[in-house]
Amino acid sequence: MEKILVVEDERPIAEVVKAYLEGEGFAVTVVYDGTAALAAARHWRPDLIVLDLMLPGLSGEEVCRKLRSESDVPILMLTAKSEEEDRVQGLQMGADDYLVKPFSPRELVARVRAILRRTRGGEVPLAEVLSFNGGELVLDTARHQVWLGGREVNLTPTEFKLLTVLSRYPGRVLTRSQLTQQVQGYDYEGYDRTIDVHIKNLRQKIEPEPENPRYIKTVYGVGYKFEGQSDGV
Repeated sequence: MEKILVVEDERPIAEVVKAYLEGEGFAVTVVYDGTAALAAARHWRPDLIVLDLMLPGLSGEEVCRKLRSESDVPILMLTAKSEEEDRVQGLQMGADDYLVKPFSPRELVARVRAILRRTRGGEVPLAEVLSFNGGELVLDTARHQVWLGGREVNLTPTEFKLLTVLSRYPGRVLTRSQLTQQVQGYDYEGYDRTIDVHIKNLRQKIEPEPENPRYIKTVYGVGYKFEGQSDGV
């Protein structure tokens, strides 16, 4: 049974979310503030966190930043802010997906399932190890691990899936629509900048010079392509 931590200070919303998730077979724990969220995440080790950004005391933004510094647990961000820039900021903090209030509990359950499918993988890897540029960048698709210059890099599940998809087609331009379908799922209803934000976050982690990327190149007006040289591993 997969474990979901719900962090929501509005108790009626928290109870509805809990009821819907439990009805789908998830084990659910609810906490109502940021400090309790960090403690629960560290001790209960959930498979996914539903995190409201407007929390008393320690804000959801700060909770997200602290979690990302120590864990790659998937995070579904809840926000009452509907402006695009607010959603971009949430993704830049390391959230895997977002949902704007008011939302349908059924949509929340669908988003949770989609994120967990991406996290689990669910597919037979095309290769267990992908190595590029003389071993400078290495992906272990079976273990969901990435190394850059011999140092392990912590990626979120969405970032890892995005890097894996791009690196399996070196030199091929993939549109934002294709990447969204491959990474977020065919039933994903997000917005155009979601992939751009995840690419920016990914570059910050794997590119020696994020502003002058070596591995993930932008093809303006189209999408992105991966330019690492395969080692043939």
